[in-house]
Amino acid sequence: MGVVEQALLDVSTRVATEAAELALTCRPDAITDVDTKSSETDVVTAADLAVERFVRDRLAELRPGEPVLGEEAGGASAGSGGLCWVVDPIDGTVNYLYGFPWYAVSLAAQVDGVSVAATVVEPVSGRRWTAARGHGAWLDGRPLRVSAASRLDLALLGTGFAYRAERRSRQAAGVAELLGRVRDIRRAGAASLDLCAVAAGWLDGYFEHGLNRWDWAGGALVAEEAGAVVRLPDTPDALGPDLVVAAAPGIAADLDTALAAAGLTEPMP
Repeated sequence: MGVVEQALLDVSTRVATEAAELALTCRPDAITDVDTKSSETDVVTAADLAVERFVRDRLAELRPGEPVLGEEAGGASAGSGGLCWVVDPIDGTVNYLYGFPWYAVSLAAQVDGVSVAATVVEPVSGRRWTAARGHGAWLDGRPLRVSAASRLDLALLGTGFAYRAERRSRQAAGVAELLGRVRDIRRAGAASLDLCAVAAGWLDGYFEHGLNRWDWAGGALVAEEAGAVVRLPDTPDALGPDLVVAAAPGIAADLDTALAAAGLTEPMP
């Protein structure tokens, strides 16, 4: 691995691991201090804010002067030129609120809007998903590889739903159409970890509308470096203006076709 990639990966892993410990420690108090964002179901806890502040402070110490884009405090514009850190302080906040352990801290370094190093840490299990562009992906130091799935009708997929009711209704109709074409579909509630699950072969594919850059910046690199075909918004391979897709190569083309047939590549309201 190159010196630059290693340095960025070391920082992302160090900071994300420390931030995950903070998220776990402050959960008992944080879940009593809850606000909402885009809707009453789109929540933000005191821990989301505290963890993002912590990440920004640590990056300022370790990588002074480099911009940060975060879910709670904004910052650098998405895809801004040069190096930018992208943080989701708690991906899966609703899970965090309820005590469901599928949530994570995601931290990625992007250059010109492309992720080059990333770490996704699960506070409850302590698992660390890491990747560096061109150098592979790992779970706790063990190399990752996507599944060998070759039939869409036997594929296990993951997805997610928006917080706004009108978009959820459209997504649900498309998923209902797609469900007859695959083995089954899972909805666990944390995009970064769903993308990592594709990397590990725990899912054969994943798709979701309406994700923000902080939702996919870390997990998409882990999936891609494990061999997944990854399609992101605003790229030449995008399937839709707000659709993220990651799939094992053996089902990627068929999944693209099935998503289109189900109306899931169309822009969502």
